Amino acid sequence: MKLYDISQEVFCCEVYPGDPVPEKKVLKSMQQGDVYNLTAFSMCAHNGTHIDAPFHFIKDGKTVDEIGLDAFVGMTYVTEHHGIITENDATEIIEKAKEQNPEAAKRILIKGNVEVSIEAAKTFAASDVLLLGNEPQTIGPQKAPMAVHLALLGANVVLLEGIRLGDVCEGVYLLNAAPLNLAGLDGSPCRAILIDMDEG
Repeated sequence: MKLYDISQEVFCCEVYPGDPVPEKKVLKSMQQGDVYNLTAFSMCAHNGTHIDAPFHFIKDGKTVDEIGLDAFVGMTYVTEHHGIITENDATEIIEKAKEQNPEAAKRILIKGNVEVSIEAAKTFAASDVLLLGNEPQTIGPQKAPMAVHLALLGANVVLLEGIRLGDVCEGVYLLNAAPLNLAGLDGSPCRAILIDMDEG
C-alpha cells in the first residue's frame, strides 16, 4: 500500500484571483514565555485543495454538510490530459474508467493543466460521476467558469479543485477527500489522499 498526498500546503497554496489568501495569527507562543502554543487562522473556503458544493453556484444547492461522504471516499480513476477537455475526451475518459473499475468511474481525477469545456461538463454530468477533480483552481475557463460549474454542480457532481497529481500515474486508487463538516457552506478545504492498494 502506498499513500499519495495530493493536497497543497495551505499557507503557500495557489489562490484564485480575487479570493482572500490564508493567514495565521499566533495567539500564544512558548518562545514568548507562554505555557503553550496556540494559533488562529483564516482562509477562503476555496483556497488551495478544496471541494465545491452545489451551493457554490446554485441558490438552493446542497451545502458541504449535506453531501454524503460516499462522494469523497471510495475508488477513483486518475487520468492525464492537457488543454481543453472536449465532449469526446470526456466520453473516452468515462469509458476507460469503467473498463478499469466501474466503481472508480464514479470519482474521476484529471492530471494536467486542463480546462473542462461546457460540452464535456454536460457529458460528465449525464454519467454516474459523483466527483470530478482537477489540478487548476477552477474546473472551467478561469475567466468564465460559471457555465461549467452550473452544469456539474446542478447535477450534484461534487468538484475537487486544486489537487496535485505530479507523482501519481494513471490508474485506479482509493480516494479520501472528505471536507470539513462546515454547516451551510459552499465549499471546504480538504486533505486529499490517494491510496495505491496494489503497491507494497
